[in-house]
Order: sequence, then C-alpha cells, then structure tokens
Amino acid sequence: MKVFTARQAIFNRRRQTVAYELFFRDGIENVFPKDVDPTVATSRLIVNQHLNVGISTLTNGKRALINFSQQGLLDQVPALLPPNDIVIEVLEDVEPTDEVYQACRELFHKGYRMALDDFLYHRNWDRFINFTRLLKFDIQNTSLIEIAPLVEKFKQRKGLKLLAEKIETPEEFAQAKKMGFDFFQGYFFAKPEMIQNKDIEAQHAMILIIYHEALKPYINYTKLARYFEQDVSLSYKLLRFTNSGLFILKEPIESIKQALIYLGEEQARKFVCLIATAHLNKNKPLEIIRMSIIRARFSEQIAKQVAPQLADSAFMVGLFSMIDALLDTPMESLLAQLPLSDDIKAAMLGEKNILFFTLELVKAYESGSWWAITQKADTLGIEQDVLPDMHRNATLWSETYEAIK
Repeated sequence: MKVFTARQAIFNRRRQTVAYELFFRDGIENVFPKDVDPTVATSRLIVNQHLNVGISTLTNGKRALINFSQQGLLDQVPALLPPNDIVIEVLEDVEPTDEVYQACRELFHKGYRMALDDFLYHRNWDRFINFTRLLKFDIQNTSLIEIAPLVEKFKQRKGLKLLAEKIETPEEFAQAKKMGFDFFQGYFFAKPEMIQNKDIEAQHAMILIIYHEALKPYINYTKLARYFEQDVSLSYKLLRFTNSGLFILKEPIESIKQALIYLGEEQARKFVCLIATAHLNKNKPLEIIRMSIIRARFSEQIAKQVAPQLADSAFMVGLFSMIDALLDTPMESLLAQLPLSDDIKAAMLGEKNILFFTLELVKAYESGSWWAITQKADTLGIEQDVLPDMHRNATLWSETYEAIK
C-alpha cells in the first residue's frame, strides 16, 4: 500500500535549509485529514515513514520537526525516535500541567530538543522555557507587530532560537529577519512537499493479539515472537526499530525473539502500543504476505532436519524473501537497514550457503518443478517425501492462531 508524508523546509537567515517539518497525510491531497486524531496521526507518521525508510532519509540527514499531542508526550512517544533525528514540537493546544512538564523534562534529559509551536506567552510556560530550544511564532495568527515585545524578550536568551512560520511575502521575511528571528518557514520559501512511499499491510487481528500479549504483567518473549513471526510487516518494523540507533547492538539479530529481548519489556510495550495506535483501521494483508509467512515456516521445518542450529535463521530468510517486491526497493538496500546476521543477508542476496539452498528448495516446491525439487533436495540431503507434510503444516500454521497459543 502507499503511504504519504508532507515535508516543509525550514531556513536560516541565509536562506539555507537547516531542517524540515513533517506532516502526516493519508492520501495524495496535501492537507491534514480532519477525522484523524493528532496522536494517531503522529503514530502513523512514525510507523509509515520512520519504520520503513527512516526519518533521516526523508530529511536528507537534517533534523525533523514533528508535532506531538499532549497524550503523545505523556506516553513518551518521542522516545521511540532517535534524539539526534528530531525536534519535538509541543502543539499549541497542549496544557502546561505538572504532568506535561515532567514528561517534557524527562525527554529533555534523554537528549531530545523541544520546540513550542504557535507560541503565545503565558507565565505558566516559563518553566518549560528552561529546556526549550525553539519558539515558533505563527505570524498569520499573531502579527509581527504584536510579536515584537516577545521577540525582544527571548531573542537574547542563551540557547533559545526563534522561528517565524507562515511567512508568505518578501516583506514579511525582511521584517522578521530585521526583528532578529533565527529561522523561517512558510509558503514564501516552499510549500509542503508530498513524499510517497510503500508500506506493507499489517494484519489487524494480529496487531490486537500482540497488543493483548504485550500488556500482560510479564511478557512471554517466546509467545510474542511467534505472533510477530506471523506478520511480515510487523516483523520488518520491529527489526527497523531495533536498528534505529536507539539501541547498542552487540551482535547481529538472528531471530524475532532475540530482537524483542534486546528491546526489553518497557520498550517492547511502547513499540507495540505505537503499532496498535497507528493501525486502528488497517485492512487484511496481501496474498504475498501470506506466502512470505508460509515460506518462513516451511524453511524453518526444512532447516530443522538438515541444520537444526540454523532453523531460526531459515525462518528469517523465508519471512523476508519477498520484502523487495513488497516495498519496490532493491533487496540490497533493504538488508543494509536491517540488523540481520551475515549468513542471512548472504543467502538473501544469492550467496550459496545452506540458508540459500533451503530457500531455493522452498521456491522450487512452490513452482511445482519436480526436477528442481529433486536437485535442491539432493543438495540439502533431505528426502522429498517429507516436503508435502511440511508445506501443509506451514500453510495451516499461517491460517490459524491456535497453533501458536
């Protein structure tokens, strides 16, 4: 399926692009959808873009300003993104309560930069200014003449920068620049630019099952991993998240369970909640995803007979064997973004190891080429007679949740 994001450049005083603001879009129209809750919109932006192509890819390595609602801040949703990639925009309707203050303060001490969007001064915001790095003024909502006293008040404050947004004319830019603004944003420079990517459809039912499992007092990593393994979209996003830069990976990931353990219970729950929030209205997956799941299980069963120590790796090879077709992106580029072992990557790129020959046998069985099946089975040293039952079991496993409960 197609997913959309709009980005608008932010310029410095020399009209150089220094950052981008990202906006959620749910279609080709370059407007924010009226019927989408802001918390859901931000969650979907993160899932659709960061867990597919990466925020830094959308912004050419520059920082991304992303809007967060009050609930998003309280839930610490920004902490699911690398602090060096984003600036947290606190939306104008967020209330400066003690709870919000503590949430923002915690994020600041984790290394995140804060911006107050559409800033209108009130003394209740004074304590927030201490860890805010950017104040954004909407000059269409409040004129530059009205803003002038606030600009004078804050422009000399060390570590605090000022941004004039919704600049639409050369005169407004010249006036804002003369007043001492550091950064500028608006139609005078650039309209929001639509960016289109592809995402893999996730199973709504499986998301609910995973969500239920993740909210239990103690996470059963084995069971949770089995649920993830039945959805190639969620598995791919999990590995992208694990490899996002938030975690120090001491060794390559060999299985879905290992990726979940790396996250730990707290981050695993946050990740699952993000996915659940973002996919409230998703449709059923494409047939190609079901084929990927069958391949994964089929490959795992073959490996258990010919090289039991590689069973988990064989599952991963099968699961991601069609990821390039799903995302219309070269396999090599996708694998570079996933923390998989060298053996798994090599097999998926065509290097002739046991994992490669296992996948080749699975493909031969799918095609019904008995000559190819005989050749691949002989290479692996496995009897052809066991393959029909293995494939049947893999198909049944992909169609029922009872097999993994």
